[in-house]
Amino acid sequence: MGEQYGGDHQDFRGVEVNGPFTVKAEYHQHGLAPTALDALPPKAAGFTGRGDQLAELLGAFDPDGGEAPGAVLVAAVSGLGGIGKTALAVEAVHEACAKGWFPGGVLFVNLHGYDDDRVTAEQALETLLRGLGTPPEHIPNGVDARAALYRSVLAARERELGAVLVLADNASAAEQVRPLHPGGVRHRLLATSRSKLPQLEARLLALGELSPEEAYDLLDRALRIAARDDARVVNEGEAAAELALLCGHLPLALQIAAALLVLDRDKPVAELVLELTESGDRLLHLDDGERSVRAAFDLSYRRLSAEQARLLRLLALAPGPEVTAEVVAALDGADAAPVRVLDALCRAHLVERGSGRGRWRLHDLVRAFGLRVVKDEEELWEEGEAARERVLELYCRWAYEADDRLRWLPGAEEPERFGNRAEALAWFDGERAGLVAVVQWAREERYADTAVRLSEALAEYLDWRRSFDDLITVCGVVGEAAHRAGNRVGEGIAWSNLGNALREVGRVEEAIDAHVRARTLFQVSGDRDHEANAWNNLGVVLREVGRVDEAIDAHTRARELYRGVGDRHGEAMAWNNLGLALQEAGPAGEAIDAHTRARELYRGIEDRHFEATAWNNLGLALQLADRTGEAIDAHKKALMIYREFKDEYRAGTALQNLALAYESEDCPAEACACYVQAADAYTRANSLTEAAQARTWAQAITP
Repeated sequence: MGEQYGGDHQDFRGVEVNGPFTVKAEYHQHGLAPTALDALPPKAAGFTGRGDQLAELLGAFDPDGGEAPGAVLVAAVSGLGGIGKTALAVEAVHEACAKGWFPGGVLFVNLHGYDDDRVTAEQALETLLRGLGTPPEHIPNGVDARAALYRSVLAARERELGAVLVLADNASAAEQVRPLHPGGVRHRLLATSRSKLPQLEARLLALGELSPEEAYDLLDRALRIAARDDARVVNEGEAAAELALLCGHLPLALQIAAALLVLDRDKPVAELVLELTESGDRLLHLDDGERSVRAAFDLSYRRLSAEQARLLRLLALAPGPEVTAEVVAALDGADAAPVRVLDALCRAHLVERGSGRGRWRLHDLVRAFGLRVVKDEEELWEEGEAARERVLELYCRWAYEADDRLRWLPGAEEPERFGNRAEALAWFDGERAGLVAVVQWAREERYADTAVRLSEALAEYLDWRRSFDDLITVCGVVGEAAHRAGNRVGEGIAWSNLGNALREVGRVEEAIDAHVRARTLFQVSGDRDHEANAWNNLGVVLREVGRVDEAIDAHTRARELYRGVGDRHGEAMAWNNLGLALQEAGPAGEAIDAHTRARELYRGIEDRHFEATAWNNLGLALQLADRTGEAIDAHKKALMIYREFKDEYRAGTALQNLALAYESEDCPAEACACYVQAADAYTRANSLTEAAQARTWAQAITP
């Protein structure tokens, strides 16, 4: 009897046969293995926008560019979870196929890169080979062997039918994608990932959130797909725009919001906006039972290392829309920002580059996700509170040094951190949003005292930049915190700064009330210097509402109080404002004398910026006295100093006053030129109303 091998055949070699015998044999012929070269998912319903990105991908797909130097054979679309990577990739592939570019077909594989059991490159190659019609028993083991066969099969298919496009969706690492390179020069590989994949030597396309217009369009299309006549987005345009903003213009969040509206056709868009706004956990509402923004982010978060996850949580606590390296270091409790960790978070699209080098930002919904993670665990919460304290102390320390530089006068000790006013202003400009945000931590008892101190260092800068809305916000929060703490001086300073800001935005009656409150608090606390400030500020707003006699009395009281405490700067300011009130009360001679005294006091303490203010106001008094030539000289001196300080708003005021003086001298060409320059200065100062008025006056006297 022959030896049996494996149970399916007999070996008769070496066997003696005496007579005939019969052997039964079976022959199995395998049919062609089915292919999956049309397995591309359908287009996303309601897909909108992404025109530039679509054009870039189609340019990369174009088979005619395959043999050109630097041809793009591999492209990788990356972005935050829920940003719409797969939808864009599928849309682009459908358009490419419609152009007839890939007659060999399209292969699709989902790599499940962020699942617990992600697809390996070896498993992906098996899927692709089966899709190409390779019988399972012909698929070898091992990545290298499978990749070689995969490329060989694709080469044969290219010769027979043409180029193939491979879409590898949801990769988490380059090692998942690299073996899937189809080879040749006409095939294309497109990958999507939540991480940038620079190791692929691919065309990298990073997706950001939709534009406000695209987000609005997505909401409208989603509702109309469900019901053609659903016009809630169009009918509630402002609410729809607010809803899109609350969704961070993130496609996944927008689709979920639309689904919630579809489920309840009687719900106004504004009602959903209110629910999201008032919710303590916005991500809790962005869940339609099947899709969840939080779940999408959690997949990315769980793949982070411990130090990456910690830094992401801390960044979620940062004030303002973006942070600098110094703030990141303070959050981290280190001497320098952990750049390596930041880069890793950037590659994962959980952190984005900010408006300049060394600045970082979080998507609004990622911030909300990070905050919830912190709030859910007591240990993480306390870690976050300590980080916030470090940031507040950093801001307070730097803001005081920047404020000292803005207020610095010759002879005083020079601040160390900022070499000049321009550096101090640049720092304030870069950190303004964060500073305003962190002051609002004063609502929390733990941070109230430090936040109140910080606000005092912001008033001069915010006034300088004419950021009165920010100043009103800061003063309101800080005044309440100081009141709760029984800090009468701090509360008085907040009321005083609030009054100045209210006056600048035209809310004069509220400004009067604020200054009266400030004056009373300083009187009760016995703070004569601050009481003098309150009288002076009150006099300014009283003059503006026509209560000139009361204004003169207020400035006179301020002047005497300043003298009593030896504050020469304050005394000069009181003289200057007294001069303005005297201009309205007459005669001009008293006003000229008051402004002259102010100018000399400012010169004595070498405060050139306020000296310019005295020159400018002196020019107005001289015009009232019909001493126009002297007035022109005074305004020119003021203009020169304002330009020296790059004080655009006050330079515009000096130019406007100079134009008035030229008009009274019947010099229309000179007056017109000054109005035009004033308009330009006001524009640079973001005072657009004043700029428009100056242009109107220029046109009225154009020679």
